[in-house]
Amino acid sequence: MEVQEAQMRGEDRDLKDRLLRRFGSHIGTLKLEFSKKKKKGKLPREARQTLLEWWSVHYKWPYPTEGDKIALAESTGLDQKQINNWFINQRKRHWKPSENMQLAVRDNLSGPFFADD
Repeated sequence: MEVQEAQMRGEDRDLKDRLLRRFGSHIGTLKLEFSKKKKKGKLPREARQTLLEWWSVHYKWPYPTEGDKIALAESTGLDQKQINNWFINQRKRHWKPSENMQLAVRDNLSGPFFADD
């Protein structure tokens, strides 16, 4: 049994050595390619400027409609997922709803859901 296992390990080593000799340079290239981190790219400056212009006009309620998103995607060259993510991040980082808006939202939520019995 031990002789047979040793023989199989030797065959495995031989196969590994042959493969490395034949494909070693390709393996190194592939390792390098896979080890590279995907670089997070910033959006193009012109696209960011277009989004910021829309943002400044609609600052009180910065939730673009589906039509707005389509138009922004066409004018910036970005896809709708990028547009959506940009607005989500922008609202989280830079938007604070006015006190009146917070009260209106709270009043709407407390109406039917939290009515006194």
